[in-house]
Amino acid sequence: MAHIEKGELRVQAIKNGSVIDHIPVEELQKVVQLLGLFDIDYTFTIGQNYLSKKLGRKGIIKVEDKHFTPEEVNMLALVSTEVVISVIRDYKVVEKIKVTLPDEVRGMVKCTNPKCITNNEPMERRYRVIDKSNGTLKCHYCNRKIEREEIVIQD
Repeated sequence: MAHIEKGELRVQAIKNGSVIDHIPVEELQKVVQLLGLFDIDYTFTIGQNYLSKKLGRKGIIKVEDKHFTPEEVNMLALVSTEVVISVIRDYKVVEKIKVTLPDEVRGMVKCTNPKCITNNEPMERRYRVIDKSNGTLKCHYCNRKIEREEIVIQD
């Protein structure tokens, strides 16, 4: 592995866009899936296993020329409330956004109850967030509690 001098960037800086930081390494794939990164026409870079004082190891995603909507930002809280998004304009951080779970989550999360109507009928999935700090959801239809580590993302 090449030696990196102090202050040297490991990943090229972006002029405009978003940097998603403090992603738990084990959740990096889930973040890529949540944001649909392989389905968008933006240039992005994924970094994994960077040292982190808070997490030990972390993931980072840089997306050029893309600024995420509040809904997209808050979906990241399904993965971790440690995630921070830096908004970059002209190579400078102009805003830092801390993710928070909304009161309700719609779509993407699959209910863990195989008998839930959402797993057997074509309909929108809905969940009430019952614990924002731990990421616990409750299915609107079958009342199944889903803990953050049980969350499965599905289109």
